[in-house]
Amino acid sequence: MPVAEARLQVIAGGAVPQEPLTTDPWQFQTMCVDAFVASWRARGFSPVTIDNDIGLLERTLTALGRPAWEVTPEDIDRVVGDLAVKGRATSTRREYVRIFKGFHRFLQARKATEIEAAFGVRLVCPVDEFNASRHVGDDSPALLPPPTPERVNEFFSFMKQRIATVRKYGPAARDYAMFRTLYHAGLRSEEASLLEKPDLHFTRGPFGKLHVRFGKGAHTSGPRPRWVPMLDGLDLVLRWFLEDVRPKFPDSQVLFADESGGSLHRGTVRNRLRYLMELEGRPPSERFSPHALRRACATHNYERGVDLVAIQQMLGHWTVSSTMRCVRPSATFIEDAYQRAVASTLAKLTGKDTTA
Repeated sequence: MPVAEARLQVIAGGAVPQEPLTTDPWQFQTMCVDAFVASWRARGFSPVTIDNDIGLLERTLTALGRPAWEVTPEDIDRVVGDLAVKGRATSTRREYVRIFKGFHRFLQARKATEIEAAFGVRLVCPVDEFNASRHVGDDSPALLPPPTPERVNEFFSFMKQRIATVRKYGPAARDYAMFRTLYHAGLRSEEASLLEKPDLHFTRGPFGKLHVRFGKGAHTSGPRPRWVPMLDGLDLVLRWFLEDVRPKFPDSQVLFADESGGSLHRGTVRNRLRYLMELEGRPPSERFSPHALRRACATHNYERGVDLVAIQQMLGHWTVSSTMRCVRPSATFIEDAYQRAVASTLAKLTGKDTTA
C-alpha cells in the first residue's frame, strides 16, 4: 500500500500518527516538501512563484547535503560561503537562506513531533544572527548596532601595528588602506574592489574625492556613479598607499589589487576581514562585516551632526529612508544630543563657548 494512502487511512480512522509512516529520512523529507508546497497553493501563491520556489528549495536542500532537521549553522555558513566564492549575487544568497528558513519553520509547526519520534531530533533553526542574510526575518544583522567608533579605532590600530611585523608587507598594508576606505567613504565591498587608480582625485574639493564609477543602482538601472569625499584623513592614507604600497603589486589600473594585479572579489574582501579579526583575537560578538563598516560610517557621521541628506549622497542611496535603515545611533544618542543642544543654547546666551 502506498505511504500516502496508508496515512489517509490512519487519519480517517480517527488516529493522529505520532511517527512518520517511513523512517527513511530522504523519503520523509520529500513528503514534507510536498506538504510545504501544498501549503503554498492553499495560501494562493501563483503557479509561477510556486515553480520558482520549488526549484530554489530543491537546490538549497541538495547543497546542504543532509535532512533539514540535521542541518547545523556551520552547514548554512558553508553553503552561503560557497555561493559567495562562486560570485553569486547577494540577493541569490539571501533567497537560499529565506527558502530554507521558511521550510524549517514549516517543519517546526507541522512535523516537529513526527521528526522527534522517528529521528530523535528536536528542531532548532540553524539560521541565526551570524549567518542570516540581511532582510531575512526578525533576527537580521541589520538590526544589530554597528561597531562603535572606539571598536573601529582599535581594529585599525591592530592592523597598523601588524604592518610593521607581518612577513608580507604589501597585502597587510593594502588591507589596512582598503578597510579604512570602506569605513571613511562608506563604500560597499564591490565598489571598493572595482576602484582604479585614476578614480582618486586628490585636488577635487577641499578633501579630495573618490569617483565611485560602479556604484550600486536600483533594480536593473545599471551602475550609479557618485563622488565621495576623502574625509577623516582618508586622503593621507590613500596618498601613502599609492606611493609606498601599490608599487609592490603588479602594474595594473586596479587600486586594491590582489597579488596578480587583478581585482579582489567581494567575497575575498569579506574573508580577509574575518581572518584579520580572528588574528586580532576578538570574540565573535565583537566582530563585524564589511557592510557593518558601511553602516558604522553612516551612524558615526550622523551622531556627530552630519546632515542626513549628505550621508545619503555619500553612501549612494536613492532615498533618505534607505539611509535611515543604515543608521543605528548609540544607546546614549538622545542624552548626547540633549547635552549638545543645551551647551549651544548656553553659549548663545552667555556669548561663551561652553563646549571647549
